[in-house]
Amino acid sequence: MTQRTLRIEMRALAAAAALCATVLGSAPASAAEPREELRAGFDLALKGKKVAWAPVWLGVLESEWTRNMKAHFDDYGMQLIVRDANFKSDVQLQAVSELINEKPDVLIVQNPNVTLLARELKRAMDAGIYVIQVNMASNQLTDAYVGVDARDMGRRLAKDMVAECGGTKGSGQISILEGEATAAYSLDMKRGAMEVFGADKSIKVVSSQPTNWDANKAGEITATVLQQNPNLCGILSVWGPQAAGAAQAIKAAGKTGKTKIWVASDGQPADCDLLEQGSFYKNLSYRADTQGEAIVAAAIGLIQGKDKAGSKRLAFYTTPYWVTGKSDRQYCFVVPKVAAK
Repeated sequence: MTQRTLRIEMRALAAAAALCATVLGSAPASAAEPREELRAGFDLALKGKKVAWAPVWLGVLESEWTRNMKAHFDDYGMQLIVRDANFKSDVQLQAVSELINEKPDVLIVQNPNVTLLARELKRAMDAGIYVIQVNMASNQLTDAYVGVDARDMGRRLAKDMVAECGGTKGSGQISILEGEATAAYSLDMKRGAMEVFGADKSIKVVSSQPTNWDANKAGEITATVLQQNPNLCGILSVWGPQAAGAAQAIKAAGKTGKTKIWVASDGQPADCDLLEQGSFYKNLSYRADTQGEAIVAAAIGLIQGKDKAGSKRLAFYTTPYWVTGKSDRQYCFVVPKVAAK
């Protein structure tokens, strides 16, 4: 090999090495560009957007939803407006009407019953506002529903109760503690339960009454039902907190361990406490904190999707889990200390 040829090959190798270094050095930056574009598009779509939230009231469940929403929306540069109706239907209706006039990008509601907000929800979508309903739906379908399949929960609870109280295992006598008489959550859960109870001849539903979500009312109903049906085997409560009153009535009647309570729980810590104390027999629980995450996902998905308001019918159903003891504590959420204050 001549010296001239060697110099030419060395130059070629040097050029190739330089080109390789250039390509390798620029590869990470080029690969990162699509990801940077994705985040830039996300920020552009969400920053400055306004979300309005109108719950029935700011109880433990609703406060947990709110905490999750605020944490995420704040992080995304979005504004969250909250109007607490404090369990007053007329106040909530007025609040929703006023919020629509303020033209938020997304309206999130918790319906007290199937009819109260129906017209306003349609008006919101007609005005170009995305509408999300949470856990208690209206007769008016909207862009998204986030919550439990209440009818399915009713069936699951009833099947477990039949296995414990039906046939020759128990008296077959069942009582149902409803929530608000015209709330979709309560109506659908009762319907699901009755499908199961009605198919078993050994089961007799001796009482099914609304409590209006009130523990004191549930206690009064249960005390009367126990007087009339001393062999009552089980109580199905569509919501955990109201069943605390039923547990007290059972204890006062000396029926603890004989009359058992099954509850549909939103995962409040108190529901797990009562179960571990023996006041509840079983909880079919969904966690409000994970529901809060799903509400956020629905809101940012609708905004980024850019579809016309009212053109979608999305559903985000929450999976419930059985809580039978301390080992299932993970199915009740923990209220953060800051939120608890």
